[in-house]
Amino acid sequence: MKIAEKLQHKYALSSKGAKDMIKAFWACTIGNISQMLPVGVLFKFTTDLLEGNPLKNKVGFYIVGVLVCLAFIAIAQYFQYGATFYSTYVESGVRRRSLAEKLRKIPLSFFGKKDLADLTNTIMADCAMIETASSHWIPELIGAMISTTIVVISLFFFDWRMALAAVWVVPVAFLIVAYSRSLMNRINRRGSKYKVACLDGIQEALETVRDLRAYNARETYMKGLTKKIKAVESHSIFAEFANAAFVCSAQMILKFGIGTVAVVGSGLLIKGEINVITFFMYLLVVSRMYEPLQVSLQNLAAMIATDTQCERMDEILSHSEQTGADSLNNDGYDIEFKNVSFSYEDGESVLRDVSFVAKQGEVTALIGPSGGGKTTVSRLAARFWDIDGGEITVGGMDVSKIDPETLLSMYAIVFQDVTLFNNTVMENIRIGNKNATDEQVVAAAKLAHCDEFVEKLPEGYNTLIGENGSELSGGERQRISIARAFLKDAPIILMDEATASLDVDNESLIQEALSELIKDKTVLVIAHRMRTVDGADKIVVLKDGVVAEQGTPEELHGTEGIYSHMINMQMNSENWKLA
Repeated sequence: MKIAEKLQHKYALSSKGAKDMIKAFWACTIGNISQMLPVGVLFKFTTDLLEGNPLKNKVGFYIVGVLVCLAFIAIAQYFQYGATFYSTYVESGVRRRSLAEKLRKIPLSFFGKKDLADLTNTIMADCAMIETASSHWIPELIGAMISTTIVVISLFFFDWRMALAAVWVVPVAFLIVAYSRSLMNRINRRGSKYKVACLDGIQEALETVRDLRAYNARETYMKGLTKKIKAVESHSIFAEFANAAFVCSAQMILKFGIGTVAVVGSGLLIKGEINVITFFMYLLVVSRMYEPLQVSLQNLAAMIATDTQCERMDEILSHSEQTGADSLNNDGYDIEFKNVSFSYEDGESVLRDVSFVAKQGEVTALIGPSGGGKTTVSRLAARFWDIDGGEITVGGMDVSKIDPETLLSMYAIVFQDVTLFNNTVMENIRIGNKNATDEQVVAAAKLAHCDEFVEKLPEGYNTLIGENGSELSGGERQRISIARAFLKDAPIILMDEATASLDVDNESLIQEALSELIKDKTVLVIAHRMRTVDGADKIVVLKDGVVAEQGTPEELHGTEGIYSHMINMQMNSENWKLA
């Protein structure tokens, strides 16, 4: 694997970003070497001074030499800035977009294993950490190592004994910091868990503040949250101390280099094996050579600290994607499940040998006890996940061979849990069809009876509804979701308790509107209210992940099965009264 490919994989870089990082290595190398040029001018000046050479005739030479050094340093620093900071900030934007694009393509099963705080932390905090590493730590470390190697090789040409006295501390110091990798990785992984737990706690507190107040649980909850915050604080202090123990020890070892150069140089000078000028030159060079190495030791420790962030990011970028053809070849819109099995986790089966057909022009209702697999079936039909066995087809077309976004162009989905955005009513409905005109959006809204509450809003359809529709009631939010489905007007409709948040009057109105929407379409409905599925053409009863019953309402009602039992139980519950 080439260096650029390794960097690309290790630090979540684009191809251009990896090449830019290599350029940054050389820019930092040249920048460090430019800092050594004044040492050469000073060495020449000292040589002339000690040898008694006249300095008056060389004033111009020294002035020009100093100006040349300053100009070279300025140019080197300019290119170093562009190669490290500017390129890194551009790449940071590319990295975040790449992560977002990757998250768009990976199966939803991945999100079932992650919580929002963890993913947010990866996209924001981990990306920021890698950005700092790419602009400050990595190029400076590699640049310092390359420039130091060049200087060390030059020193061996003058006197190998003095060079050895100057260099022996370098590998020792770097080995001390490198040895800390396994320990610091364990510490940083634990720290990531504490931070995610803390973010989860803060997010949960903000989302549940109403319930915490209602049940006077604020004080109890805050005690737990304070404990999580303290855990992050304590661990951060411990991690910083552990890191400092290795870095400071390595830097202290590096200081011994100047001492050994002085001791060895003094011995060789007394023996007459080197002259004063050589001795002075080595002292000058090593004092300058160790300066970038001191920073490099800190950079190496910081790079080690990014291992955890890189692993977390690589987990996303290396995850398998859902791919498939970009064109549809279906014949009609019948949805057929053929011996489908599925599990969210290995060994935990959710569906087993599920087979049924939801025909075009009919309403197929999925019912059954909670946890039976109803919602899972609807999600699999839209390829939110990929099945473990069997086959799901739409119009004879295997959904697993179609790109998910292309496949979803055929679906309009009304979820039980409605997601709205902090935007206007108009734009929240327009999500159903981004190319829809305002008139088309309003028409869809009227079909979903949104106009009844929109007219009461301060700015009508242009009213901002708050984060996740916080300014609206549950029923109003659900109606916006149904309006989206009307606007999309797709040939397949999936409804998961679409009218669960509506009162009886509005439910009847919406059901009338839905009856217009579903004509000649394939409709898959999940419902717990038996009256919701009274008009269904077919009932599929799911229990414990298998199809327990299926048939028309009339056929199942005549049996003493699960469907008949659920109808009787619901009738009894409707007659229940407070004592």
